[in-house]
Formats: sequence, structure tokens, C-alpha cells
Amino acid sequence: MRSVDVSVRRRRPEAMDDPELDIVRHDHALHGLARINVLSGTVGALWGALAPLREASRGAKLRILDVASGGGDVPLGLWRRFRRAGADVEIVGTDVSAAAVAFAANRAQALGASVEFRQLDAVDCELPTGFDAITCSLFLHHLDGGDAERFLTKLRAASPQTIVIDDLDRSRRGHFLARVIPRLISRSDVVHVDATRSVEGAFTVDEMRALATRCGLVGARIVRRFPCRWSLTWSAP
Repeated sequence: MRSVDVSVRRRRPEAMDDPELDIVRHDHALHGLARINVLSGTVGALWGALAPLREASRGAKLRILDVASGGGDVPLGLWRRFRRAGADVEIVGTDVSAAAVAFAANRAQALGASVEFRQLDAVDCELPTGFDAITCSLFLHHLDGGDAERFLTKLRAASPQTIVIDDLDRSRRGHFLARVIPRLISRSDVVHVDATRSVEGAFTVDEMRALATRCGLVGARIVRRFPCRWSLTWSAP
């Protein structure tokens, strides 16, 4: 396979970001992304990062905002974890795509999950306040540098107690896996093309640490995790 230089971040348009994407291909891609999230343990990573907040709540109801929820598999997965743990939680998922919101809402209804999904442009619109935690996965790599700074600044301004972000770590190994794994678990051509572009547009751990500090997330903890991802956790002072 052809080697790609990933030493410098390179953002290219992804098919999932195209508002004119055919709805059938869009929904097919969301199913594929859900499989990737399961394989990558995204829900488990967020659940673990939220553990200190869960323990500090002493059984009180927690309100969680999930930004850029896509097909909703991550907030729905968190809802299942809270339900199994017997914890009281309110989860709201948002996405800029009306098609994704409709897809996620249908999944929630089919599962009988009390998760609300709303359409929201997280870059250009203010984020709702009053949530104990804000979670976000596989979104930051879609943003140019300036938009990424604006987005992170808005997360901090929404005044949550905890912010958890999970995303790709740009690397040659990650790029190789992005060329192989999606083709093994999904037939979506959108997923196949976007997977490598996502890695090329991702932030490394060092880049993310500097970006978080510039945006007011001082003291954020960033850890690498399998497979070629990182998780950022920030707690309010």
C-alpha cells in the first residue's frame, strides 16, 4: 500500500460532511461508523472517563450533552451503561445533520431509550448550558484549526463540570488501520473513503494538548488508547 505522509495535519472534505449526500448512503455509513465505534471501545472510554463525576454525584441525576452524535450509537451506549448501573441520567445528543438526528431518534425510539436528539451546529451556534458533562467523539478531526479552537472554547463556556473528547491520533499506523479495518466490517463506500481522510485530518496528542491549553482547558488529561486514538478529560477547577 502507498505510504502517506502524516507528519503534518491535512484536512480534506469528507463525504459525510456533504449535506447533499444520498440518504441511503448516509444511513449505510452511520451503521458502518457504529461498528467502528464498537470495535474501538468508544462508549467504554467515555464511560470510564465519566467515573469520577458519577462517583461525585452521589446518586443525583446527571445531565449529559453529547455533541456531534452522528447516528446516536455513542449516547445510546452511554444510556445503556447508566441504566445497567441503576444511575439516573438525562442525555441529549446533537448533530448538525437533520438526517443524522432523524436516524438517531429512530434508533432511540426502537430501543425505548430516553435519549433526546436535537439539530445543532456546534461550531456556529452557542452550546446549551446546564449540563454536568459534555462528551464528543470523532468530531474534532472534521474541523479546521480555527473552527476547532472556536468549538473547544464553546465547550468550556458552556460551564460543564466535565468535558470528555475522544478522537483519532494521526499516525502512520492509524492510517494503515484506516485503510484496512473499515473494509472488513463495512460495505459503505463513504466509510471506506472517509476513514483515511479522517486520520489525515486528526490531531496528534501533542497538538491536542497545546490546542486545549489555548482554549482554556488547562490541566486537561490526554491519554492514548487502542486503536490509535486519544481521550481528553477535563474537569472544572
